[in-house]
Amino acid sequence: MSTGALAGYADWPAYFAGASAFVPVGLDGRRNAGAGEDGTASPGNDGATGTVADARRALVDVLGVRAATAADLRVDREWVADGVRGRELSWWLGFGPRTRAYVLEPADHDGDLPGVLALHAHGGVRSTGAEQLVDTGRAPSPSAARMRARCYAGRTPANDLARDGFVVLVPDAFSWASRAFDLSSPPEVLARLGAALDALHRERHETLSADERFDELSSLHEYGIAKAAGALGTTFAGAVATDDLAALDVLADWPGVDAGRLGAMGFSGGGGRALFVGALDGRVAASVVAGMMAASASLVPDYLDTHSWLLHSPGLAARFDLPDVAALGRRVLVQYGERDELFPRQGMTDADTRLRTLLGARYTGAWHDAAHEFTAAMQDEARAFLTQALIRPAHGDTAA
Repeated sequence: MSTGALAGYADWPAYFAGASAFVPVGLDGRRNAGAGEDGTASPGNDGATGTVADARRALVDVLGVRAATAADLRVDREWVADGVRGRELSWWLGFGPRTRAYVLEPADHDGDLPGVLALHAHGGVRSTGAEQLVDTGRAPSPSAARMRARCYAGRTPANDLARDGFVVLVPDAFSWASRAFDLSSPPEVLARLGAALDALHRERHETLSADERFDELSSLHEYGIAKAAGALGTTFAGAVATDDLAALDVLADWPGVDAGRLGAMGFSGGGGRALFVGALDGRVAASVVAGMMAASASLVPDYLDTHSWLLHSPGLAARFDLPDVAALGRRVLVQYGERDELFPRQGMTDADTRLRTLLGARYTGAWHDAAHEFTAAMQDEARAFLTQALIRPAHGDTAA
């Protein structure tokens, strides 16, 4: 039964109305509601200076992140291939459809391993999510195959991380794949827009697959999701972060994971997701943000339509520059594409300069001869960074 713009998520308003705000996690793994921990100074975009704990709470408020817990966790399928043991999982967060995720680890290993939350890109493609990054032991969906070729040099980065000695959790994001909204009977405004696009494709003699049409329609629907999020006291990015932080808890509690050695990695929209997870949860010892960094002011007005509501969150730029968000993380690798068409070069350069000032030795900024893509060289660098940070941590790491 359709519920208009929130079809598939009729329980979202009630859940968010009753859910408490997410409480940021400090370095010791405790929920840090007070101001007594993580006392490192943290400058904000508004010129104020407070502690990291203060800034994390402010970021929760700006994004409207809610607490959520993965319940009824199931292992739906298992496989072993190419040195990797994989499991397909699902859980329920209390609203919307069940989340599908994949957990990968080396096929043979002893002892606890570091864990990495690997986060898929936006890409304007909601028919596939976690599968972008995972060889599931089955032929990939056409959407996943296209995203791998377009963004990931044909690779499956999560499997590569598992072969390197990590336990890797890859969840579908809020509004993607298993967590997608039901657009089979779209609301009137969206239906009219879809009909106009159908007419345009007919005029151009173009034939779209069911997934391609869903991707096109769901990109338009994101505006409605963002409007609904605002009405519920959150943001689109806050809703995505709510899902991602619950997934991080699943990873931290997974058997065989050393919860003291956690990381996050993502490209493009996945890089933005890794940015927020690393900023809000002090258990994340190392983050990789690929193809998703620039000074916030450099994106307005010329790059507004270039990016989604995942990056352009209402109120965020008034309190935080994007580099300030990254600076809340403990150790961060940011990868920039010299030819990235989605970001102005000066905006990326300004972000790089600011992060070197804010984080010092805890920041690695890497420039690549790349467009907006997660090239093989970038992936190799990201894995080496996570290996150094989590498998062979440098002596005396005092990340805040």
